[in-house]
Amino acid sequence: MQKNTFIFIALFASILLGSCTETQKQETESNREIWTKEQANAWYEDQEWLVGPNFTPSNAINQLEMWQEETYDSVTIDRELGWAADLGMNTVRVYLHDALYEQDSLGFLHRIDHFLGLADKHNIKTLLVIFDSCWDPFFELGKQREPTPFTHNSGWVQSPGQLALKDSTQYPRLERYVKGVIKRFANDQRVLGWDIWNEPDNMTGPSYEKVETPDKVALVLPLLRKSFAWARSVNPSQPITSGVWSGDWSSEEKMKPIERLQVEESDIITFHNYDGPEDFEERIQWLQRYEKPIICTEYMARPNGSTFATFLPIAKKYNVGMINWGFVDGKTQTKFPWDSWTKTYTDEPPVWFHDILRGDGSPYDPAETEVIKSLTGAK
Repeated sequence: MQKNTFIFIALFASILLGSCTETQKQETESNREIWTKEQANAWYEDQEWLVGPNFTPSNAINQLEMWQEETYDSVTIDRELGWAADLGMNTVRVYLHDALYEQDSLGFLHRIDHFLGLADKHNIKTLLVIFDSCWDPFFELGKQREPTPFTHNSGWVQSPGQLALKDSTQYPRLERYVKGVIKRFANDQRVLGWDIWNEPDNMTGPSYEKVETPDKVALVLPLLRKSFAWARSVNPSQPITSGVWSGDWSSEEKMKPIERLQVEESDIITFHNYDGPEDFEERIQWLQRYEKPIICTEYMARPNGSTFATFLPIAKKYNVGMINWGFVDGKTQTKFPWDSWTKTYTDEPPVWFHDILRGDGSPYDPAETEVIKSLTGAK
């Protein structure tokens, strides 16, 4: 009897182990691969020339204020997306935050769905950003602070933030966030794609350098790799990417390890550039070696020579999608330059750094909006 019991237990354990192994195998096999250049280019052929802003409504200081239930303002969002459509824009890039999913996953997903509906009403697709290494490393949910007067992006917060980066026991909740959001919209045609991590190795410069952790890049690198894998595990139909933003990308040898990871793991190539038009064009040429679609997901800093008039014609020549920083002047105060963290401003800068429209929807520079309309075909 004991012998038969032992045989039964051993047989049951073998079947159970085999079942688990088969399940793991199926899960692994279901994870989609990084797109080939043929797949990526086939996807891009179905898109219009992509033009639009990084979008935060004018009455939100950061991602948290944009998305939390108490401050999610569909009326303002709808109005300002309509202004984007009037300029011929068909794309917006929008930041999410892991804490919002942890706070209220169902409500957060519902609000994302609602936002996508508003954007789609204006024939605008949305590129959703999962994580971000820029600005304040520490955040708090709830009511957000008021803007520091005359200061660029004085309330923007990082995701997942320094505390989570230093605590690998938080990886499971970050995994739930990445998979939960992307799986919910994995086949949603209103979603243009998934930007896994904005400027992952950005050390925040003079804004928060006194509190930034010096080993930030070493902490981000393994989590970035995992985040790409988590995203692919739910098999999204849209492309996954993370944009390179600084340094020399002219060859693989000159790129930093984190930049090589960003490019190698991306279905399409994305990048940022706030320098002059010659530098912008050179960087496009560098990235063409990957033979995949290219989208510039941040540009436009007028005093630097990065303008719509200089950049958009180059982008159209190379069929590069263009998403500028800033749209309607508001609580992010990005009409002020980056140096407003170290230089005192007491009034509107002589030349706006970012942003296109004033709070009432009128253009900062009417000639500039005419250029945009002309190139997008809205004029």
